[in-house]
Amino acid sequence: MILDCDPGHDDAIALLLAVASPEVELVGVTTVAGNQTVDKTTTNALRILELAGRQDIPVYQGAERPFIRAQDVAAHVHGESGLDGPDLPQPSTRQQDERAVDYLAREIGARGGQVTLVPTGPLTNVGLLFAASRNVRPERIVLMGGAIGEGNRTPAAEFNIWADPEAAQRVFLEGLDTTMVGLDVTHRALIKDEHTERMRSAGRVGKVVAELMDFYARFHRRRYPDLDGSPMHDPVCVAHLIDPTLMTVREAFIDVDTSGGPSWGRTNVDTRRREHFGEPNAKVGVDIDGDRFAELVVERISSLG
Repeated sequence: MILDCDPGHDDAIALLLAVASPEVELVGVTTVAGNQTVDKTTTNALRILELAGRQDIPVYQGAERPFIRAQDVAAHVHGESGLDGPDLPQPSTRQQDERAVDYLAREIGARGGQVTLVPTGPLTNVGLLFAASRNVRPERIVLMGGAIGEGNRTPAAEFNIWADPEAAQRVFLEGLDTTMVGLDVTHRALIKDEHTERMRSAGRVGKVVAELMDFYARFHRRRYPDLDGSPMHDPVCVAHLIDPTLMTVREAFIDVDTSGGPSWGRTNVDTRRREHFGEPNAKVGVDIDGDRFAELVVERISSLG
């Protein structure tokens, strides 16, 4: 798998879950502007891989701005660094010189498409790849973004899709083996205080993750007081690859609102094959075993010591 991300607290935990899990092979990481600027998200990816002792996994910096809309980062959720909370040192390694889109085209092409691409940020890099490389496509995409119901950046739209709706629409129009992991699932995939405390006592990596969760949880307690924990959006994608029985999916037709109006970035999801909609072009997560998911995260993060 290749993780295309914008770390971000939950992206960081997705990275750690991937390197801690023998069921998946993380061959590369690409970064994109989203939760913070691309310079910061790239530094954060390097910091997290170094924390896990996996500096051997290459990091490629990607798009610094969306297709059309003005850039808007999520500092109110993730802080000025994008990973506020723990005192993480600057990385001793740096990103590769090759740009993310060029790396994706080269790596996917060299593997004959036998790659699962896991985008957990805005879909700018993936949209650019599809626009620039007509014949290079991954075997599968499992992305975090969108919602069947209410958004989180606006009432209509989830942040990752809202941040670059045109890139997202480009991805769904490909009609590949694409699974959308949206808010309808991730708001049931909660890390609670008891999970955080278990990780806090599980070595250096667990302590850092607990400190990340301490910061991340403050926003969610204010915004979602009805949730008994913090949604782990991005790690659900990796967990779905590790154990597909965790999440229930349905075939769907997914279209992104690119009108520029108040619903700009909304994912219109049809799972009922209604008239005037297309045939299914993706799958969408509709339910998750939240308890098993949380146990998987705690177990794998704790194993990193």
